[in-house]
Amino acid sequence: MDARYVFAVRFRLEPTVSGLALEPREFETRMSRQADPPGEDGWLFFRDNLWRGDIGDERYFSDLTSDALGVPVTGVNYRAFETDGEYYDALKAEIGANLADFKADSVSEVISKYLGSSVEVEY
Repeated sequence: MDARYVFAVRFRLEPTVSGLALEPREFETRMSRQADPPGEDGWLFFRDNLWRGDIGDERYFSDLTSDALGVPVTGVNYRAFETDGEYYDALKAEIGANLADFKADSVSEVISKYLGSSVEVEY
């Protein structure tokens, strides 16, 4: 099973030595976070951080990303949830077993509510 959350991250480099100049000072890169197995600690990352295919609290998530990368982050955008079929089936089964926790009537409602249309499944 394999799955990851993919983000576009803009960050800025700030030289600590005088006399250095950077051009450009800002860069964008692709960052991915491995998804935890359904039902295990951390599997609810999507519920806690995403809403309708976007980051729920951009400032908080940018601060976390900045701390993780050790550079000033100027923006983070959620891009996709990339997964294989085995992980996706397990995720849907776990969501289905916990629908009440999501205040939803169906698995597809949960997927749409948090991940939007950004799910990319490779079978």
